[in-house]
Amino acid sequence: MRYLQTVILRRLCAQSTMKPKQQDSPATPPVICPVESVDALRLAEQCLHQGKVIALPTDTVYGLACDANNEEAIQHMYEIKGRDEHKPVAICVNNIAALRRFGHASHLSDELLTRLLPGPLTIVIERTPQLSNRFLNPSTSKIGIRIPDFKFIRELCAKWHEQPLALTSANRSSAPSSLQISEFQTLWPHLGAVFNAGRIGLSEERRLASTVIDLVTPGRYEVVRAGVALKETLAVLHEFGYTAKNKIQ
Repeated sequence: MRYLQTVILRRLCAQSTMKPKQQDSPATPPVICPVESVDALRLAEQCLHQGKVIALPTDTVYGLACDANNEEAIQHMYEIKGRDEHKPVAICVNNIAALRRFGHASHLSDELLTRLLPGPLTIVIERTPQLSNRFLNPSTSKIGIRIPDFKFIRELCAKWHEQPLALTSANRSSAPSSLQISEFQTLWPHLGAVFNAGRIGLSEERRLASTVIDLVTPGRYEVVRAGVALKETLAVLHEFGYTAKNKIQ
């Protein structure tokens, strides 16, 4: 085991100077770590401390994650993804208490939130001052917050509890979402590590990713993205007396 740890750490150090713009340079083989490995969480946490972007499974698709309050890490994530810096990314937390720490959710009851989460849902609310990164969604005061129903990422969020993880899908912008790590192989050389859980789900429907609902206005909801859990989410919101601000496309 100690030999494996040494190899992983050496490969991490070898990747530390790589940048997305060095397309013509020989690529350093990525660190591929099974999520069930005893070293997986420690390696992921180490990458986050170093400001690296990692790839990991969620309850919908594979995602890219980094320290949400690290300015350089967020910029690097946007570069890797080829994403417009004004297109928002979500954050990922471990529990409802953390959701309330980083988002203004006093108008959302614990009963409602525990019915909706954890699961394939992103809740959009106003951010709190705990999210201090000026490069995190600079065009809006809102933030999308996820609590995925997937053991590895929840455990990582628990270990990384002082800061949230920024989270976006592991693919180039406008490309399909990824259900297995081979589908975003071109991104590997720019990542601190790739955490492999095999293929996520058996249905192509998973590529729709999480449902995104804006709950900024008390008693009202707005569907931002239908995603994979729209029907179940709306059923709960209607049960709690919420009404729609928009028509579903």
